[in-house]
Amino acid sequence: MGLTILSILAHSTAQSAELDEIKRRGELIVAVKDNLRPLGFLETNGQLQGFEIDIARRLAAELLGDAEALVLQPVANNQRLNVVLEEEVDLTIARVTATDSRSRIVYLSIPYYLDGTGLITKDTSTSKLKDFQSKKIAVLNGSSTTAVVQYNLPEAQLVGVNSYQEALLLLEKGTADAFAADNSLLTGWVQEYPDYKMLPVRLSSEALCIVMPKGLQYSQLQRRVNEAIAKWKAEGWLAERAAAWGLP
Repeated sequence: MGLTILSILAHSTAQSAELDEIKRRGELIVAVKDNLRPLGFLETNGQLQGFEIDIARRLAAELLGDAEALVLQPVANNQRLNVVLEEEVDLTIARVTATDSRSRIVYLSIPYYLDGTGLITKDTSTSKLKDFQSKKIAVLNGSSTTAVVQYNLPEAQLVGVNSYQEALLLLEKGTADAFAADNSLLTGWVQEYPDYKMLPVRLSSEALCIVMPKGLQYSQLQRRVNEAIAKWKAEGWLAERAAAWGLP
């Protein structure tokens, strides 16, 4: 079952807590994406679905014995860490990649998915990375993807865009041959625009992790989350759910 917008917003003033307090409260409060297919997105019926939503539900079941003992709070990219730091949520599961700078201010779990840079195109004559050596590739301005593509395809012509919509327009007009971005994002693109294909390549690797507060008082929560992720990996559940949502 999904969670409606009303149930998502009903607990907007709740605060992050230690594991014992979460158990007393009887609900796990998680910041998630609501516009990022297939990780976390709203269905037409107003329910949140996606790979990371599945993880949030499974984690509620692990910690509280009830997958529905869960409050999902949609969050913007620039607030994914802040909502944990400001104690608005217990944790964040919203496509947060592990970096040294982030790990200095919040606790990052062991990875639940290995993301990375990929390519999509409508060009049916291309199937390998080398086919794009001299092509025009759209990349988001200011993104780390630019350096990754330059390293892997030094002869390609990069075309900067300010949004995914702008990239789509260039691809549709034929002024760009491909678009480079995170594989998780490109998966959602292909699901929405099935005339595109994603190349079976990974130009970089980025670990996606759950964000939790730092501090000894949160050590039990951190340990339980890491144990849960490790168990799901060993059981094959994470791989099964990723495949179910079309993630490479």
